[in-house]
This record gives sequence, structure tokens and C-alpha cells, in this order.
Amino acid sequence: MKVGAIKDRLLGWAWRLWNLWPPFLGAGIRLTQVAPDWSRVEVQLKLRFWNTNYVGTQFGGSLFAMSDPFLMVMALRRLGRDYVVWDKASRIRFVRPGTSDCRVVFELNDELLKELRDRAQAESKFDWVIPVEIFDREGRVVARVEKTLYVATRAYHMSRKSETSESAASPSRSET
Repeated sequence: MKVGAIKDRLLGWAWRLWNLWPPFLGAGIRLTQVAPDWSRVEVQLKLRFWNTNYVGTQFGGSLFAMSDPFLMVMALRRLGRDYVVWDKASRIRFVRPGTSDCRVVFELNDELLKELRDRAQAESKFDWVIPVEIFDREGRVVARVEKTLYVATRAYHMSRKSETSESAASPSRSET
């Protein structure tokens, strides 16, 4: 079995370990489904006495946390090694109190993946802004999150990185 295939098998299983990561475990956040190709990720936030706010509804920080790293990881996994992806910004707007368990589904289908690759090839780098909705058990929107991911070709990223190191290593005129 090739190293890449072993790594894919381990990563295909290892996502379950995220449920044991202390910030998620303590907040009641669980990954409930991850597609083998990372095209779809479903996350659930259980309403528990230890993760409610002062008025007994879902703590806003937990709602925010359940939307945080997944699109970046999905994009990294699906775009492959020729691209760089970073979380750049997030903004959340609360629509209604979360009075039950909540869930969010992230999808990065093949069509969108092609758009991201094409845009990165054309522009070298760009900010991808993605709207995400968090729903309660009854299917009502509890919060809207706007994620901004930085997407670049690895070639562009490496050229910028080497330019930055060269300029940092060469003395300025005032130093000579």
C-alpha cells in the first residue's frame, strides 16, 4: 500500500478524534459525518447545562466554534498540495436563540472546487467569502456565519515567501 493511500485511510478515520479535542468536547461540538473525500462535513452542537449562556440558550462562542475550522480543512484536503488555504476572517450574526441542539453542514462539491482552482490559477490568490447557516433541531436558522478564506496557488505563495525572506535578509540603504 502506498504512503498516500495509508495517509488517506488514517485521515478518513482520524476525523473522529476531533470529537475528543478539549475545546469541542467541552462545548458539546461533534463531527457527526465526514465524507471520505471531505466534500461534506456535518457538525452538531448539543445543548447541555455546561454550554449554555446566562439565559439558558446556546452559548454564542460555541455556535461560532462549530463553524470555525472545517471549510479551511475541507478546502485544503480537496484542493491538494498545489494550493494554500488559510482562515482569514469570520463574522457571526445571531438570528434567534438556540434553544435546542444545533447543526451545520458544510459542502464543497466538485463544481465549486473547480471554480476555486480556476480562480486561483487566474488570480494567483483571492479571498473566498462563504455564507454558512446554523440550524436548530426544527430547521430554523439560529445564526449566519460569513467565513473568509485566503486561497492561493502554492507557487504564488512560495514566490511571495521567498521575496519576503530576501528583503528581510538584505540591508536597507540606511544601514549601509
